[in-house]
Amino acid sequence: MNLDYIKPDEWSIIEEGFNPEHVKASESIFSIGNGAMGQRANFEEHYSGATFQGSYIAGVYYPDKTRVGWWKNGYPEYFAKVLNAPSWIGINVIINGEKLDLFTCKKVKDFRRELNMKEGWLSRSFTTTLKNDVQIKVEAKRFLSLDLDELGAINYQITPLNSDAVVTFQPFIDADIHNEDTNWEDKFWDTIKVSHQNHQAFINAKTMKTHFYTCTFMESQLFIDGKSVLIEPIITADANSASFSYEYKVKKGETYTINKYGGYTVDRNHDKNELISVAKTVLNKATKIGFETLLENQKTAWENIWNLADINISGDVKAQQGIRFNIFQLNQTYLGKDSRLNIGPKGFTGEKYGGSTYWDTEAYCIPFYMATKDQKVARSLLEYRYNHLEKAIENAQKLGFKNGAALYPMVTMNGEESHNEWEITFEEIHRNGAIAFAIYNYHRFTGDYSYIPEKGLEVLIGIARFWHQRASFSKAKNQYVILGVTGPNEYENNVNNNWYTNYIAKWCIDYAIESINTVKANHNSDFTRILNKVKLSEAEISEWKQVADNMHFPYSEEYGVYLQQDGFLDKELNTVKDLDKSQRPINQKWSWDRILRSPYIKQADVLQGFYFFEDHFTNEELEKHFDFYEPFTVHESSLSPCVHSIQAAKLDRMDQAYTFYLRTSRLDLDDYNHEVEEGLHITSMAGTWMSIVEGFGGMRVKNNTLSFDPKIPKQWDAYSFKINFRNQIVKVNVCQNETHFEIDGSTDLKILVNNNPITITPNNSVTI
Repeated sequence: MNLDYIKPDEWSIIEEGFNPEHVKASESIFSIGNGAMGQRANFEEHYSGATFQGSYIAGVYYPDKTRVGWWKNGYPEYFAKVLNAPSWIGINVIINGEKLDLFTCKKVKDFRRELNMKEGWLSRSFTTTLKNDVQIKVEAKRFLSLDLDELGAINYQITPLNSDAVVTFQPFIDADIHNEDTNWEDKFWDTIKVSHQNHQAFINAKTMKTHFYTCTFMESQLFIDGKSVLIEPIITADANSASFSYEYKVKKGETYTINKYGGYTVDRNHDKNELISVAKTVLNKATKIGFETLLENQKTAWENIWNLADINISGDVKAQQGIRFNIFQLNQTYLGKDSRLNIGPKGFTGEKYGGSTYWDTEAYCIPFYMATKDQKVARSLLEYRYNHLEKAIENAQKLGFKNGAALYPMVTMNGEESHNEWEITFEEIHRNGAIAFAIYNYHRFTGDYSYIPEKGLEVLIGIARFWHQRASFSKAKNQYVILGVTGPNEYENNVNNNWYTNYIAKWCIDYAIESINTVKANHNSDFTRILNKVKLSEAEISEWKQVADNMHFPYSEEYGVYLQQDGFLDKELNTVKDLDKSQRPINQKWSWDRILRSPYIKQADVLQGFYFFEDHFTNEELEKHFDFYEPFTVHESSLSPCVHSIQAAKLDRMDQAYTFYLRTSRLDLDDYNHEVEEGLHITSMAGTWMSIVEGFGGMRVKNNTLSFDPKIPKQWDAYSFKINFRNQIVKVNVCQNETHFEIDGSTDLKILVNNNPITITPNNSVTI
């Protein structure tokens, strides 16, 4: 389905006209979140058409038992799943005895939905004629508060247009919900108690197995033409839900409004016996502040985020809308307030991938958070992995590794591996390298070395031990090899010597040794503490170095390129341009057997290594590898276009870079992969930011110095962005013929532009 119904707009996502076929896709695209919770853009009122209901609480999950026909040693016992939580948004609307339902109404006119990204709210408006011939106008607005992150607020208005009407609002909370994605149709929630007091209602529930205790709550206020009215509700409650009924005789042209406040308190943050008490405190704050003031506070909170995170593009509305949508959804998903949390590939927009943590965070998300927030936010993401180090060691032990070797999981909620597919769980071990690279990348960008002696070195040692043990010596090659792996290109399983995996394994060992020596020289007390803890010897380090120095890298003399894996040239090397469009996407049209035998590449693999380690290679080498591998790449991963956009820009192929950028920035808005109704691609959205800042802006850190090599697509008049580099805010404004640099603060900053040193001084713009 081509989502051309989304209207181009610089600051909003807008849908005009009601089409039931668009509902599930729009529920994803218009999703809202505040880092602590999120929800799909489900209608507040009843809807009997096709819908994907979803409300999610950060960090609350269920271990859904793995479903396979056979069992292997080391296989994860469960797949962690983010849970569809009890719903608090529901408001049934009854007009003269008939329930409002857009799916069954006689006529729906002037339907408009808007996700205002600048101010952080979702609205919907329409007029409709019900089957009883009453015509009404509906206006609804809701948001999840950034300031009070356990709270959401809804303003819902009904205006009868052709007659007086008896209008009943029935706000409710409901724990009788289910997941779309479940292995065994298990019951995920156990409702403990449903209670109510005055205009407040509460559902205490806990998750099965994981025993997260939650309280879902609500309270409502009523208004006629903006004036408060007190209506005693008729209360209905059962074992899983509570509903309040507020009936009012509304005159033609009058507006009847309900302000509903709701949300969650969770025992991750409070004593489980105090959840109702805390919820009451939240509701009392909300009703005292009121909807309009809460909304103004929301606008201010988003203004503060956009002040640093925004990227402004002149002359290309679709490109502008795309990048702001990506930045907005990243901030709705993760704000760095809680180091126990991380970033799921779907965020709060759906259930695919279980809401779990992947290597996407380290490879794609950390650069965005380092540059657009305080460095503490990125450090929290590193600490998340340090806090799971013991689990990573346990995961490796289950697979037969020893001596503190650490294998970080492909998918996790709590540090345990929880991925369902064996070729990923056992073979896609390159994820370990992304964890180490993130530590390096954090130090390179922030200049903060303290994390490494305090925590990071233990992680690097565990990872180096894993690579040392995972490599084996080939007498035939007289080198170390790594067998039976899946690289970033998941369209090859169980291959030998995936170049990217071997390269990052060598790099991890080298970087661990370098870090050990640095900590030994400069942080002796930390060095002694760590050595006593991990029992590391010079003899062991020497064994690591033997592996790193003698790693095998498959190479083709004929093509002058590193081979993606040993057997890549054994394939029939037909490029994507020779592939009939009717066969795309191949992951939906072909058998897995056929895919595995094909040369087609899901996402950057060798080129992922050239992205991470670009300073290890010349531009000529990059060009040769890009020209060899990109023609085989089908880009059927959301993580693929961004890396290729950055590299195309580096090679001055701006038309190609722009095409890749537009694809990554509008991946969900235009539904390239025909799957947006399942949820958005949150982690790849950070790659969109990278496409502009690292791709077109050419931002790098070279020799401890911030560097830019700015370029601009011909489709744009100008673009600008800000970077928080070591607590100095650098603003970059790139035009067709020149680039302007400014700095916020009181000290000068030396940078490189096109490899030439310049100095930016406060309150002065430098033009190149």
